[in-house]
Amino acid sequence: MKSIAALQAAVTAAAPFDGEPSAAELDAIEVESPLILAEVALLDAQIMTIDRAPSELDARRIRRARRRVLAARRDLTNRTSVATVSGGAA
Repeated sequence: MKSIAALQAAVTAAAPFDGEPSAAELDAIEVESPLILAEVALLDAQIMTIDRAPSELDARRIRRARRRVLAARRDLTNRTSVATVSGGAA
């Protein structure tokens, strides 16, 4: 049976991690930020109705937030597919 300590060197010796995101990771976050913000808005709208019955205004707020999430997902998917298609053609 192998000791965990014997395997630790092989696992931790991979790449040094400095704790900061790379430029590519920051770019990916920036591209996905509209979707993230839309999902947070939807979550906020849903949280407001947890402890009570949703009013008509709450229902509209949730419906609008869902539409924003879908639109942000669509835009992100289209942007990704356009980048893939143009990247593959070059």
